[in-house]
Amino acid sequence: MPHQFIQNLAHQEQIDQIYLASGKQLRPNRNGQLYLQVDLSDRSGTLSGRLWNAQEGDGSRFEDGDFVRVRGTAQLYQGAMQLILSDIQRANSADVDWNNFSCLTPADVDKLARRLAELLRGLKDPGLRALAECFLGDEAFMASFSRCPAGVKNHHAYQGGLLEHVVNLMEVANRIYDRYPQLNHELLLFGCFLHDMGKIEELSFEKGFAYTDAGQLLGHVVQGISLLDEKIRQAEELLGEPISGETILRLKHMILSHHGEYQYGSPKLPMTLEAVALHYLDNLDARLHNFQQLLRDEANVESSWTMYHPSLGRKIFKGRVKE
Repeated sequence: MPHQFIQNLAHQEQIDQIYLASGKQLRPNRNGQLYLQVDLSDRSGTLSGRLWNAQEGDGSRFEDGDFVRVRGTAQLYQGAMQLILSDIQRANSADVDWNNFSCLTPADVDKLARRLAELLRGLKDPGLRALAECFLGDEAFMASFSRCPAGVKNHHAYQGGLLEHVVNLMEVANRIYDRYPQLNHELLLFGCFLHDMGKIEELSFEKGFAYTDAGQLLGHVVQGISLLDEKIRQAEELLGEPISGETILRLKHMILSHHGEYQYGSPKLPMTLEAVALHYLDNLDARLHNFQQLLRDEANVESSWTMYHPSLGRKIFKGRVKE
């Protein structure tokens, strides 16, 4: 039976499929009766599933990060699709088709990793090039960097998403350099590479995606600074001399300020040309990816507009529906 992708589910469609489970919660309703809520996902998106009239044991049938077989009915509710479940069980691993759960194939990841190495090894500054080699030569770091999502639920929330996001930023940075020659091109490129690398320690991503204890307590910005300090020591040993103090300061500032505003968790506001450029490039890639995901997941297929998205405070225009 072909896989029923989440983004293609129709109202009242009967479901008997395998999805990836996360965010499991056993909750009481207004009448004190239990229901099980769980996020279900495949490579096309994520939606919420609910098992009404649940029992205490229903929550122990599977864990976050497990593949589960679910039976139930798709239901359009307040503009979003959800699954009303009649049954949910941990799936047999032999029944899981991994092609249904990977937004990037291994070949895609390998291609992106090669491009990242090519961009970093093209740097001419000796200090940056030594730093690049210390990162690229760390097999454990690169394996994690290549598997890590860029987020748990937001943009590029799939294995390999961080790598894709970073390479996107570096490619766009290459394209704007001719228009903004006052930017230190190599610093900006390296800042694009570094800005989110702390997510390899902030997030767990072997099965489902979640925050680690250290990620909850410290966050990827602080963790990124720690990773950079470690590689600076290694690079200086490789060079046999210190890396420019100002170069290090500017790199750390880009990590600390890339969220752009205090209310978005940025310890510092961008105060260099490269930090300003990084913030807006980062936001551009994340926003466009978010909007594209919303358009792909939109259940209101008969309208030229999406449903209203409270998180965005707007609808999105899809274009006229073809007759």
